[in-house]
Amino acid sequence: MDLTELKTAVEEAELVDAHAHNIVAADSTIPFISCFSEATGDALSYAPHSLSFKRNLKDVAELYGSEKTLHGVEEHRRLAGLQAISLACFTAARISVILIDDGLRFDKKLDIDWHKNFAPVVGRILRIEYLAEEILNEVSGTTFALNCPVDRLGHWICSPKIEFLIDCATVGNKIFGLKSIAAYRSGLEINTNVTREDAEEGLADVLRAAQPVRISNKSFIDFIFTRSLEVALLFDLPMQIHTGFGDKDLDMRLSNPLHLRDVLEDKRFSKCHIVLLHASYPFSKEASYLASIYPQVYLDFGLAVPKLSVHGMISSVKELLELAPIKKVMFSTDGYAFPETFYLGAKKAREVVFSVLRDACTDGDLSVPEAIEAAKDIFSQNAIQFYKINYAVKSSGSNNYVALDFTKVNSNDSENDVSLVRVMWGDTSGQQRCRVVPKKRFNDVVIKNGIGLTYASMGMTSLVDGPADETNLTGVGEIRLMPDLSTKRKIPWVEQEEMVLADMHLKPGEAWEYCPREALRRVSKILKDDFNLDMNAGFENEFFLLKGILRDGKEELVPFDSTPYCSASAYDSASYLFHEIVPALHSLNITVEQLHAEAGKGQFEMALGHTACMHAADNLIYTREVIRAIARKHGLLATFMPKYALDDIGSGAHVHLSLWQNGTNVFTASGGSSQHGMSKIGEEFMAGVLHHLPAILAFIAPIPNSYDRIQPNTWSGAYKCWGKENREAPLRTACPPGIQAGLVSNFEIKSFDGCANPHLGLAAILAGGIDGLRNHLRLPEPVDTNPSGLGAEVERLPKSLSESLEALKEDNLFADLLGENLLVAIKGVRKAEIDYYSKNKDAYKQLIYRY
Repeated sequence: MDLTELKTAVEEAELVDAHAHNIVAADSTIPFISCFSEATGDALSYAPHSLSFKRNLKDVAELYGSEKTLHGVEEHRRLAGLQAISLACFTAARISVILIDDGLRFDKKLDIDWHKNFAPVVGRILRIEYLAEEILNEVSGTTFALNCPVDRLGHWICSPKIEFLIDCATVGNKIFGLKSIAAYRSGLEINTNVTREDAEEGLADVLRAAQPVRISNKSFIDFIFTRSLEVALLFDLPMQIHTGFGDKDLDMRLSNPLHLRDVLEDKRFSKCHIVLLHASYPFSKEASYLASIYPQVYLDFGLAVPKLSVHGMISSVKELLELAPIKKVMFSTDGYAFPETFYLGAKKAREVVFSVLRDACTDGDLSVPEAIEAAKDIFSQNAIQFYKINYAVKSSGSNNYVALDFTKVNSNDSENDVSLVRVMWGDTSGQQRCRVVPKKRFNDVVIKNGIGLTYASMGMTSLVDGPADETNLTGVGEIRLMPDLSTKRKIPWVEQEEMVLADMHLKPGEAWEYCPREALRRVSKILKDDFNLDMNAGFENEFFLLKGILRDGKEELVPFDSTPYCSASAYDSASYLFHEIVPALHSLNITVEQLHAEAGKGQFEMALGHTACMHAADNLIYTREVIRAIARKHGLLATFMPKYALDDIGSGAHVHLSLWQNGTNVFTASGGSSQHGMSKIGEEFMAGVLHHLPAILAFIAPIPNSYDRIQPNTWSGAYKCWGKENREAPLRTACPPGIQAGLVSNFEIKSFDGCANPHLGLAAILAGGIDGLRNHLRLPEPVDTNPSGLGAEVERLPKSLSESLEALKEDNLFADLLGENLLVAIKGVRKAEIDYYSKNKDAYKQLIYRY
């Protein structure tokens, strides 16, 4: 029997990983040895003596080409960095969809958005006990919690909160299912008819316990479990249930899935879709039996692979398939904390599934085509249908195995087609520059050693390719441009090229203090460490499209059209461009929310989805590249210059900002009343930004031409004030559709423009916000009218780059948070810009070619 086709199908299949957890930062306190074992404490010291440890360590070392010792692998991880090892692991694993349960309280866990760098589709699984504990931790000890009837509080915990999250799925991480870890707390013998009185006593017991809340009362767990099943039915969401083995705090006797019989027999839940996790090991036969007799029961074998021996893994999966229909069995990695767990889970799953299907063919249970179809179902098709993942699959090649359709998303798997790689960076003046290297050299040399670049590169101005005098940067000294592999993308507008953003290092592994991405990373870490907050950002890109004409024998650039704001004919005339631009951005995993014609002649605006601030800044650089390149392809010039024509309106890069904590938008007010619809945290952060805004302008409006745009009565924010939905204020709180009346979800800064380096701009804004949080600053009353009519009541923002530079010199905050040397370079570049354009009045006209 020739099994070559089956082996190829299994080895090359793209995977849908329907049960995983967050990866942690490189400096997390979680020991790397935990990658190989569920043990903790003293028991972890015995992990290196297990069969699974020895096998898995060997596999990881071979992937990295490192010494086959724990120290050798750890040293490779340290030198390569988290981005590089993550890319290596996910590329080797060929995982295309990841569903993440973010309810584990890992030290320095990375948000769900971070994982989108390594898989085209990343979604969220909502752990109900974690959600309930988060809510109870917010209200525990309050009058509301102590007096609220349990039925009301429990329903509030489950239904409305989940409903809100699902309604917001289009602006956050889409929820694909719920999950319960009742097995870890009180066991799976769920009382679906728990009485109101018992549940009330259970809730009271939970609220009386020590902080932070950890729900362990059986009556209350049973209550929120059944309520969550009701919510799952309401929203047609599946429910994952932990079964079988796990951490030592689990009573394995209570994790046998047979205890779920009352739930499965309850007619209220007969239409629920339930998946039993971890192959229910060591109760795999019991799980297989349940899946065979209950139509609502499905199986997942994550964690059973690869934590067992080879024999144990194969036996467990065979037991699942003894009775359970193949259409009900799904792969997952249960990857957590370390990217290696995803790689190992995928690698071992392929080996085990091939072994099981090979034996089924040899024994006559399956034909080879049936086994190939089974591999397709187990690795992707079953999960896509079960979780309703809107993702197409197609046959690929001569083999009938599954291959996900990458026509709508970026894929870096066509490595053999790439011949050149653009290594890109943004400088102090906001220009985007690149070096180009052949792909082989990129792989062999650049990934490890980077590309040499002069110190002077961060001292250049908008029109002079040399270091400005007062930057303290010269042509003496060299840094290394180190590609951040998580940003590597196939270029959608040309063939056989990739692009990647670079960090600036003094030597590989040692960040250079002038690096804009490192500056944003550094200030973001302060916000996270000091306040457990993350800032999300979403940019609105305004730009002009210009076309060349001949006038009196000379070429002249004129607007693409002359139609008004939101003109249907303007969009129609340019739609052929946007039919290329929007798919190109989507292929780079950049969300486009909407676009329209702006009020300027030939001007358009494109709004991007919000995401973590580092990703938002990276996305903005790529967005500018895409728009300019596709316009150029069609003989047009796209410019993001703030005021390309002094007699027309200007272009900005308005940025919308929000604060997040554990996946929840905490800029928005929650509970009780709020005068302005924002939380105390949100108000203090925004007050800090407003207080420091005159100095922040030197970062986000970085050239003299920027101030030709920031003028009264032009919706650009010329006065130091804020307002609720006031587009004449530089800071505007916003209440987009879907947000409760009276609340706000974010605030907009209108001063940001297309000449700003987005990483430096967001870093400066973060610094101002951090100062507001540290000093509990308060906002003044909002301005609800055009501030230009208020006279001396409201302060004018800097009218020129000279004035904003002076404000920056007088503001000590930024040297402390961004670094003195970087600040000196920024001031030096800004001063040189002022001097140059004051002497060359028409020089600004050349900036359309640079921005």
